[in-house]
Amino acid sequence: MFSIILAAGWPIWPLLLASIIAVALIIERLVALRRVKVLPAGVLPRAIAEYRENGVNDAFLAELEGQSPLGRVLAAGLRNIGSSREVMRESIEETGAVVAHELEQYLTTLGTIASISPLMGLFGTVVGMIEIFGSQAPTGSNPMQLAHGISVALYNTGFGLVIAIPSMIFWRHFRALVNGYVIEMQQQAVRLVEVLHGERKQ
Repeated sequence: MFSIILAAGWPIWPLLLASIIAVALIIERLVALRRVKVLPAGVLPRAIAEYRENGVNDAFLAELEGQSPLGRVLAAGLRNIGSSREVMRESIEETGAVVAHELEQYLTTLGTIASISPLMGLFGTVVGMIEIFGSQAPTGSNPMQLAHGISVALYNTGFGLVIAIPSMIFWRHFRALVNGYVIEMQQQAVRLVEVLHGERKQ
């Protein structure tokens, strides 16, 4: 591996840094976006049951907010249970927008790496081509410099694609995952509003 890095020349170092960052972000998002952390089972029924039994109290709301992003959205609705349906929906939507932004954390960086890695590889290719042309002389070409230039060009192109492809796959996967979570949180929050307002009218 080290010999490949040496053969690829100095343009490979920014690509190596990008690959390390991409791997770290992918692992972090895989852990942070687990369903059990974002949308744990039973949060909505428990919130409704607690409200029916004890009403709204700060201790339960604080616990609900600390549990998960879904808990934060539901707690925003419960804090405004005495208000109109529209006010509850607005507070839920505002909190949902903040939660969605937090769930998308680092995805822009991952998408940027997926986009620029092929360009960084192309830059390495250009550097390699320059070395290839630099090896040409009136007395003939320098085989060592020619071989090094070809290595720089090919290794950087290949490495850029190796970084870009999985980064793009995971970026799209995480975006779809976050969108699905946000929609499901909205559905559960709407269900909370409908159930609690329906009970208050009875």
